[in-house]
Amino acid sequence: MELFEQSRRDEIARTAPLAARMRPRALEELVGQAHLLGPGHLLRRAIETDTLTSAILYGPPGTGKTSLARVIAAATRAHFEPVNAVTAGVADIRRLVEEARERRALHGVRTILFVDEIHRFNKAQQDVLLPHVEDGTVILIGATTGNPFIDVTPTLVSRSRVFALEPLALADLETIIRRALADPRGLAPQHVEAAPDAVADLARAANGDARAALNMLELAAMAATPDAHGVRRVTAAEVQEAVQRRLVPYDRGGDQHYDVISAFIKSMRGGDPDAAVYWLARMLAGGEDPRFIARRMVVHAAEDVGLADPQALLVAVAAAQAVDLVGLPEARIPMTEAAVYIATAPKSNAVIRAISAAAQDVEREEAQPVPQALRDASTRGARGLGRGRGYVYPHDQPGAFAAQQYAPDNVKDRVYYEPTDAGSEHEIRRRLRAWWAGVKRYAGE
Repeated sequence: MELFEQSRRDEIARTAPLAARMRPRALEELVGQAHLLGPGHLLRRAIETDTLTSAILYGPPGTGKTSLARVIAAATRAHFEPVNAVTAGVADIRRLVEEARERRALHGVRTILFVDEIHRFNKAQQDVLLPHVEDGTVILIGATTGNPFIDVTPTLVSRSRVFALEPLALADLETIIRRALADPRGLAPQHVEAAPDAVADLARAANGDARAALNMLELAAMAATPDAHGVRRVTAAEVQEAVQRRLVPYDRGGDQHYDVISAFIKSMRGGDPDAAVYWLARMLAGGEDPRFIARRMVVHAAEDVGLADPQALLVAVAAAQAVDLVGLPEARIPMTEAAVYIATAPKSNAVIRAISAAAQDVEREEAQPVPQALRDASTRGARGLGRGRGYVYPHDQPGAFAAQQYAPDNVKDRVYYEPTDAGSEHEIRRRLRAWWAGVKRYAGE
């Protein structure tokens, strides 16, 4: 029976997907994440000295979270207990914790509880785990593609060290691909070779995801026809067939959603239309809601361009309307027009500073009555109450301007809107200074 069972395990291992067969077995086989696993770094030292405390491994798919956990399992003297958050319930957690407590009491052996996809644990499951992580009954290692500061309870995060894994670099992916070609666990028994340009194409198409790179390599190897010597030569053509459509790493509900829109906005703010168009294309390719992008452009046009170019807001609103009017893919054209216009427009955040400062005064200062001269005098008896008395109609004055008090006494001297010298605001600043000379002081006077 033991021989039969071993034979069955060997067969499963042999026929497993390439990415599973090539999973690193030791710390030295891990590729990438030098900021965590390079010589002298905290996580590497903790693994080498078997002193790892509870940790959450956080990063995109295919960056080595599960592989790292398995390497820790091989390196540690602690008992390693893997759990999948999708299938495990509260009862399972309690059972594993009780086993860990007995193991510690009877044999002095620590237990590392590895929870894959820990972000899928609900609050009740995480709360059951919390006291046992706190008292050291189990050492938690969680793996998640979701932001743990959002998807994991703060109390559990506060008791764990969060390690952020980054997408693998092209050089790292090429190393992994070449290793799979040469390793007996990989494609070496099948006599698969790959041209340098094919390796490079696979690495680029994977976008930092080692699992995706190995899956595409396996498909490309299957598509390659053996030559007279039984060698399968993977070329750029087989890679193209395996890739079909380049993977675009994007998660509409996770960090990519926030990180890419942030990069898009900052590119427009920074005056780089090329970067702005790139991030726009990446969001659209990743399936982002175009209405969300359009709304952010409308806000950005008002917030960061403002009155330096009032046309920017009109262009952004028109693009937002075009999204609803024509939809994708055609809507990407007016969206691109708006992104380029905003990126190349003169910038001023004087408007947002104005409303922010005014809002602070509304919050902190006494809400004094509207001055009598500004009150509505159109209702019956209003004039008899003095409403509107003393109001100077600006159109009756030279230049259609009347220098009278428009704000309550306690904020009448405040200057909230201070136009810059950018674009149209240069003329606005000149006009305001001329109107309010001797009454209000503006920046630069």
